[in-house]
Amino acid sequence: MDTHIFNIHDVVLLMTMIECVLLALFQWALPVTTKRLASALLISFLLITGIQSLCILVLWNDAVHIGTFFDLHIVPYLLTFAVLTKGPALFFYVLSLTQHSFVLKRKYLTHLAPVAAAWLCLAAFSIDSDDLRWRSATATATSQQIVNYLWHATKLVPFIYGLAAIYVISHYYSKLKEQYSSIPTSEPSWLSVLTIGFSLSWAFSIFVHIGAQFVSTEASDWLGISENYLIFILINGLFTYSLAYAHNVQTTKAEEVTKAPVADRPDEDAIQKVKAGMEEQQLFLEHNLNIEEFSARIDLPIRDVSGVINKHFGTNFFEFMNSYRVDEAKRLLADPASKDKTILDILLQAGFNSKSAFHRFFKRLVGMSPSEFRKQAIQSGKAA
Repeated sequence: MDTHIFNIHDVVLLMTMIECVLLALFQWALPVTTKRLASALLISFLLITGIQSLCILVLWNDAVHIGTFFDLHIVPYLLTFAVLTKGPALFFYVLSLTQHSFVLKRKYLTHLAPVAAAWLCLAAFSIDSDDLRWRSATATATSQQIVNYLWHATKLVPFIYGLAAIYVISHYYSKLKEQYSSIPTSEPSWLSVLTIGFSLSWAFSIFVHIGAQFVSTEASDWLGISENYLIFILINGLFTYSLAYAHNVQTTKAEEVTKAPVADRPDEDAIQKVKAGMEEQQLFLEHNLNIEEFSARIDLPIRDVSGVINKHFGTNFFEFMNSYRVDEAKRLLADPASKDKTILDILLQAGFNSKSAFHRFFKRLVGMSPSEFRKQAIQSGKAA
């Protein structure tokens, strides 16, 4: 970026900064939900990404000036802070959405250790923006080596956190499949898209960093510029996904049902169709039943089925489905005619297809294990 500020590459960085700020404001303006911490972490990630774009613009474009002291001495600290905290910010954002009772703890401050180490190096060796660009006439061999280590860290650390975030999401969806038997094909995957997208961009950053050692200066510049375009595309994608899905992720609340206008509540016919599907057709007994199949069986659009379950019953589809399965399992466990059936037989007959999911769900809803429930039911029967 050796031309004036208004070349297309600079515009991309400027637009990235602006969109990050706008997205942060949009997230801040959303009504408060149970995911307040997640919202704060997403805002932090967006602002950090915006700061990174600003620092890159000031560092590599000689035509952009904020102030001599700021450009030369503050930018290195801001840049290393932004690059070394964007990974933890995304990682903790993912944790806040995938863990039910996630809270930030004091021990998590250890994730700022790379920032502290980088700042210590900057201060100890008096490294400024010219050193980071390898343009300092007074740079020593030691300071140049430190600069190399700093650039290595800024490329590697975010990618490690990106991989950790991908692992958390993968583990989360595995648990969902195990707990709820199946996940609907319509479930928004924007969190996975966001995490994998940025992780790939950080992997590309490592590729650029390594590749720059083996290509010409011009080719290296173009590789670095392409990385800025990739971030710009991801931020635009995040903006689209945020508008479509962010306010709907895990925010269904029973109290919202009581406050909703009558016109927004599902009609009685839709409610009766859902009840009939569960109580008369007993569709919950079918393994791997998802909302698409359920809506087709009761001849009710998916949107209406979701509205009934969310707004009238105050839960989601799989919680609703598995609560009926647990009730059926309780009936079978207490039935003397089923005394010779194993727990595995009963869970399969009740509609579950996972032993661990059945035990977890049963204990959460009933307060005891299936074996304990059966024992109590038998004792009560004898006492009667």
